[in-house]
Amino acid sequence: MHRIKSTDLPVGVFESVQIQFDEAAKRLKIEPGILEFIKVPRRSVEINLPVQMDNGKFKIFTGYRVQHSLIRGPSKGGIRYHPTVNLDEIKALAAWMTWKCAVVNIPFGGAKGGVACDPSVMSQKELERLTRRYTADLIELLGPEVDVPAPDVNTNEQVMAWMMDTYSMHARHTVSSVVTGKPIEMGGSLGRKEATGRGILITVKEAAGHLHMHLSGSSVVIQGFGNVGSMAAKFFNEEGSKIIAVSDVKGGIHNPKGLDIPKLLEYVEKKKTVVGFPKAHPINNQKLLELECDILIPAALENQITKENAHRIKTKILAEGANGPTTPEADRILDRKKVFIIPDILCNAGGVTVSYFEWVQDRMGYFWTEEEVNERLDNIMTKAFQDVLEMALRHKVNMRVAAFMVAIKRVVDVIKLRGIYA
Repeated sequence: MHRIKSTDLPVGVFESVQIQFDEAAKRLKIEPGILEFIKVPRRSVEINLPVQMDNGKFKIFTGYRVQHSLIRGPSKGGIRYHPTVNLDEIKALAAWMTWKCAVVNIPFGGAKGGVACDPSVMSQKELERLTRRYTADLIELLGPEVDVPAPDVNTNEQVMAWMMDTYSMHARHTVSSVVTGKPIEMGGSLGRKEATGRGILITVKEAAGHLHMHLSGSSVVIQGFGNVGSMAAKFFNEEGSKIIAVSDVKGGIHNPKGLDIPKLLEYVEKKKTVVGFPKAHPINNQKLLELECDILIPAALENQITKENAHRIKTKILAEGANGPTTPEADRILDRKKVFIIPDILCNAGGVTVSYFEWVQDRMGYFWTEEEVNERLDNIMTKAFQDVLEMALRHKVNMRVAAFMVAIKRVVDVIKLRGIYA
């Protein structure tokens, strides 16, 4: 997919988060000093990681870990491996995690990590050495009660297995709850892989009910066909929705009559891309976003909908499966167009919610059935949506502002109870 470069943006992605924060915070009448305290990251770390490559030579990678908040509990957030990873992006993603955890009311703060690398040109052994070095260099910052990583862009359960093993070797005993998104065999949770996609479906169902829409027969466009996008496609297809276009990093496909999702999932399993799928026309990512549809799900990377293309967006519900896919300028345009946005900190919070379930199960050494996991996820996501909708209607604001208002208030309430140690 096309990744918008930082030089193309009017503001940095972290500044975008701060704009969203300020818009909500000014309505809450909170002491300015407290607001300033919770806006900025608690800790930002940049590390140089020497890794021996398969050819015997050493290469230095730059890694990051940002702990935005520890107020409501351990910080929580994924690790991404991508060539364009930088501190501004990681700070933004860590902040979003704080508000995401608060909006679904789970006892975590926000964190995020990453390494600037290109996993597509690295061997499995090189990725393992990089992961273990990254974990070892951050060992004092991690822990089940301090900071709990998870998978993100270009990382997976295998990377989490390496992280858990490295941390456990230093601790001299197995510590399964130090990461989430692990293999089931190592203490992972059933339902974790599907959680973000399932959470998107739950929140869209609630939005559709509020707007008097029906999912059955609704047209759906999905940008991004990794774990989140593919699971969303599967679930919406099962609800009777018509998925008319999807895309991945290599390109997109479009069929106005609807794609055969079960066959597409089989195709992607073999070909590792949606490109070339039969009975579909090729389409690029930007044109895909501008297709007329009932539900648009950006499930790729941040800053995909900007002031340049927002006026061409033709959807009723914008369900943000990705983190930060919509810039503040685009938000204002879509607001005027009466697009109902389910903001990222609510819409894609299914993943961190089931990560929380995994952490809980690891700590008590007792594991739930997939049905129990899904039922608990449904309860939390439905309650979170209704909390945000109630805030939006009461204060006459859009869902993004309302979600931030709910989250900020919950963090501030804990600060008032705990006090600030001086």
